[in-house]
Amino acid sequence: MKQITITLSCMTAITLSGCQLAPQQQTIELPVPDTYTQSSLSENTQSSAAELPWQQFFANNKLIQLIQQSLEHNKDMQIAALNVQRVRALYQIEDSGLYPELALNAAGSRQRLPADLSGSGNVQINQQYSATVGITSYELDLWSKVSNQSEQALQQLFSTEQAQRSSQISLVAELANAWLAYAADQQLLALAKDTLHSQRQSLSLIEQSYNLGAASALTLQQLKSTVASAKIDVARYNRVLQRDKNALDLLVGMPVSADLLPDQPIETLLNLPEVPVGLPSDLLQQRPDIKAAEHDLLGANANIGIAKAAYFPSISLTANAGTASSELDNLFKGGSGSWSLMPSIYLPIFNMGRTQANVDVANAQQQMALASYQQKIQQAFREVSDSLADRQGYVNQLLAQHELVDSNQQSFYLSEQRFKQGADSFLQVLDAQRNSYTAQQQLINGQKLVLASKISLYKVLGGGWQNSINPAE
Repeated sequence: MKQITITLSCMTAITLSGCQLAPQQQTIELPVPDTYTQSSLSENTQSSAAELPWQQFFANNKLIQLIQQSLEHNKDMQIAALNVQRVRALYQIEDSGLYPELALNAAGSRQRLPADLSGSGNVQINQQYSATVGITSYELDLWSKVSNQSEQALQQLFSTEQAQRSSQISLVAELANAWLAYAADQQLLALAKDTLHSQRQSLSLIEQSYNLGAASALTLQQLKSTVASAKIDVARYNRVLQRDKNALDLLVGMPVSADLLPDQPIETLLNLPEVPVGLPSDLLQQRPDIKAAEHDLLGANANIGIAKAAYFPSISLTANAGTASSELDNLFKGGSGSWSLMPSIYLPIFNMGRTQANVDVANAQQQMALASYQQKIQQAFREVSDSLADRQGYVNQLLAQHELVDSNQQSFYLSEQRFKQGADSFLQVLDAQRNSYTAQQQLINGQKLVLASKISLYKVLGGGWQNSINPAE
């Protein structure tokens, strides 16, 4: 008897464990080179960028406070967090299908039958009361259909959480760039105001010289044109600065206070550390968008198992046990017990190829998910390679821009000296001043681009999500 009991237990366990029809995910070869062309070996041997928290990368208290406020108040982040809650609830719904639903049911009825319908020829009143506990339409997971539905929902949850991480990475980088843009435009506005002040002083001197007949009308009009151009720049940068502030307000999700706006030259505003690059294979663990695509692929595998399960019979159980009586007072007395067991089986025979079509759809979706996963890897590799190229290129460009500023400032000084000595006309001074002003503008933009390239590299390597989101994995 003991041996029979053990055998039945083993058969039950095997039956309930089901037959897995979903394909196992095979190892995927990376569709990218093993290393980055622009990175050095020393960069490849460092720790990953994802291990560098954004609080350490952006070593500026004002910017750190802004990022913290944006993670709390930004509407995109709030929507992403709510979406995770929604998908987590959907997973719980699907996962509950693995277990029978136990329900209590209590019912009572009274019925009056007229004399011509009753068997006795007299008016008859029938009544019945019952109280049962049982399960309704519990599907045995013989072909892992229900477990695959749960697995697909779980992978969707993981993918949604990784999408939330991606949203945070994008927000942190976008906010830092917007903050840098405000600082750069603020510095450009100050440069335009200084240039306008200097040119107004020059205009006053030229007007005096013109009135004395020592300067030509052409020189006077050209200087007036230069002053007007400076006024245009001041008005333009005032407008751009207000738009930068509006962009910061939107990203943070609330008005940004003046004490959190940048108040230093962009050259000394941020001292960003060098970002460890690592190898392309590290992106699989660093980039949330790649991990999300991986979970989508695993979910597509589970969908194939769900579709294939439709080829096989589906067995459901409905059972209950309790008590029933024609008198309410006798409902819980001895001898009133009742039970029922109603197994059912559904076996598809012919449906015009719908089942095979569903399998074909699931297979196509799995291949699409695989292609999307590989595309995410290739896109990430390109973004890292582009950021590495930008980082080195902008650094070299900035060095040349410093030389250009020094050269133009020296030319401006020499032109002024030659004009005072009467060796050159004032037109040479205007040209030198214009070139110096343009070179200084380019220098400020170049400094911003160097910092932006470092932020971009930090972003594309998967940095910026740490210490805020606790995934279910």
